[in-house]
Amino acid sequence: MTQSFGVIGLAVMGENLALNVERNGFPIAVYNRSREKTDEFMKTRAVGKNVKAGYTLEEFVGLLERPRKILIMVKAGVPVDAVIEQLKPLLDEGDILIDGGNSLYTDTDRRAADLEGSKFTFIGMGVSGGEEGALNGPSLMPGGTSTAYKYLEPILTKIAAQVDDGPCVTYIGPGGAGHYVKMIHNGIEYGDMQLIAEAYDLLKNVAGLNGDEIAQTFTEWNKTEELNSYLIEITADIFRKKDDDSGKALVEVIMDAAGQKGTGRWTVNDALELGVAIPTITAAVNARILSSIKLERVEAAKLISGPNVTFEGDRAQFINQVRDALYCSKICSYAQGMALLSAASKAYAFDLNLAECSRIWKGGCIIRARLLDKIQAAFSTNPQLANLLLAPEFRDTVMTRQTAWRAVIMEAARSGIAVPAFSASLDYFDSYRRDRLPQNVTQAQRDFFGAHTYERIDKPGVFHTEWMS
Repeated sequence: MTQSFGVIGLAVMGENLALNVERNGFPIAVYNRSREKTDEFMKTRAVGKNVKAGYTLEEFVGLLERPRKILIMVKAGVPVDAVIEQLKPLLDEGDILIDGGNSLYTDTDRRAADLEGSKFTFIGMGVSGGEEGALNGPSLMPGGTSTAYKYLEPILTKIAAQVDDGPCVTYIGPGGAGHYVKMIHNGIEYGDMQLIAEAYDLLKNVAGLNGDEIAQTFTEWNKTEELNSYLIEITADIFRKKDDDSGKALVEVIMDAAGQKGTGRWTVNDALELGVAIPTITAAVNARILSSIKLERVEAAKLISGPNVTFEGDRAQFINQVRDALYCSKICSYAQGMALLSAASKAYAFDLNLAECSRIWKGGCIIRARLLDKIQAAFSTNPQLANLLLAPEFRDTVMTRQTAWRAVIMEAARSGIAVPAFSASLDYFDSYRRDRLPQNVTQAQRDFFGAHTYERIDKPGVFHTEWMS
């Protein structure tokens, strides 16, 4: 008796996805390079389930029904290439390889091109949801050939998170499209997390809220249509967790140096290549970089001081203003991510459906939020929408709340609190809404020192001026 689906790599995500597949009625085979890890899985979490283990790749492949469907869940980069090379001579016509790790989309494009003439098919699939999502239903973003997706669809639609309008999986597009959409998902995630961190900083260090009050504030915000989301929900839970050693809120004894695995940086790099402004996401990446130089910041704090002021405003009003500023900034973060997806869809011939991308993020993934219902609706109504800020729902929301947004950023500046993502979001909004920006001066400078020419607003053509004559 053979197994329906195979998983290579039994770290947390691989294990949980394997168990998810098995729970949904598809017998699985597993393989891990370390025999000890395979043994541990088979003796614990796999007990009583329809799971078979292969202790060599040959044995593993032999356990699978044909055409074989194999999910690779190993570290991105060279390890993925190594597994593919080892599998090549073992596979038969029609077999399907799926890379479910956080691979860079260009690596997926390269692998798809390299394997184009092979007897088997390669799929690059973004997976979001962390270990809980992997086990109970993630958001899945598969890219590759539509034929291969159709063959995998019965399994993927079962294991994906389920929302009111279907499973959180769809065919994304050719080549590296799936991993590209996952990369942008992660960029939006960076922006969202930084915005929440800044809201916390303002609530604590301007309004003077304690941990319990911050937890309650985030709990109340999560009940609203605007901010209801997974990240707001877990932030409330984070502030309720006490440290066993100190009795303080655990979050307050965690080092303020954030790690990153590269997907935010990849997003910023690609935006620069495509000429798409994503300042909120860029600010979030920069904030993590600045946080990482902890020792340098500690020394700087001894030598450089900011303003010594006390908040004298209405605390309840300020909390509501922070809520509004967070929502407006969050809209800008999503607007930037969706604008980048739109540009990439054209540049890389992905032919992305932005409404569907929004829909499959509504469940299972880290950025799931009620806001995505509105984003899905905006792109369903107008698939060619240039920017979310132009959709009536979002345009009206930001215009009516911008006074609060501006007040929060002014108070942050007065208090010496850095809010790079809030500020970048407002700068994005203010730049996008203006029909004339000061880059006429920039263009004049370029023509002055480099004869780069310029255009005029009053007549067509390309011009150059001898500025010193």
